[in-house]
Amino acid sequence: MLRVLRSLLSGLPLIALPAVAAETAVATGITSVGPAVFMFTIGGALFLTLIFRKAATRVAHYFVSRLGEYRIRRALEARSKDVLHDFMLPGAYGGIAKIDHAIMTAGGILCIQTKHYNGVVFGEPDEPQWTNVDGVTRRRFLNPLIQNEGRTRALQKVVPEVPVANLVIFTGSVEFTSAPPKNVIRVRQLESFIAKFVFGPSKVEDWDAVWMTVRSAAMTDDDTRRDHASQLGFT
Repeated sequence: MLRVLRSLLSGLPLIALPAVAAETAVATGITSVGPAVFMFTIGGALFLTLIFRKAATRVAHYFVSRLGEYRIRRALEARSKDVLHDFMLPGAYGGIAKIDHAIMTAGGILCIQTKHYNGVVFGEPDEPQWTNVDGVTRRRFLNPLIQNEGRTRALQKVVPEVPVANLVIFTGSVEFTSAPPKNVIRVRQLESFIAKFVFGPSKVEDWDAVWMTVRSAAMTDDDTRRDHASQLGFT
């Protein structure tokens, strides 16, 4: 009898071992999945944060640049009733030239290009590209003076008897590593620049005729805008 009991008792661990092993396997499986899910969740959260941060930066850039444009329009219209915004002319060397702003003054016409950047901007007047550093972001962009020179010449071609000046205005919290060229200003300097520009006797003999010529040449229709967009895509 004792031999039978001993035999039964000695068999118990053999029966219990698979159950214990199974429990250990299940526990090990859950433990291994846990960190994977945790890491996946953290990675997904970081990815979404980067996406939303980038989207928020773009939205903020859009609204701040629109505010800068509004400030420029208001300042120009306070100085002269003869102002045009966002129009196109036949290019001086072919194609289409898009002009951000033009204002008629006693000193002639200012052909204005606007740029919106934050951070630091540096570049020489004759360099084809300038550089903007904003935090960890570094980008190159076309020298706006050279870029706007073609637009200035397109406007000069319409009214060759009137001086046309090339002016670049930066909006946003931008700083320059050295003194910018004389015709590159911040938006807060616009009114004082115009005041200095028109100082002295008028350089426009027949004001109304000149401005009527500019308005007649200006194009704002959708077809021309599409042609200009295609021109940009081609280049």
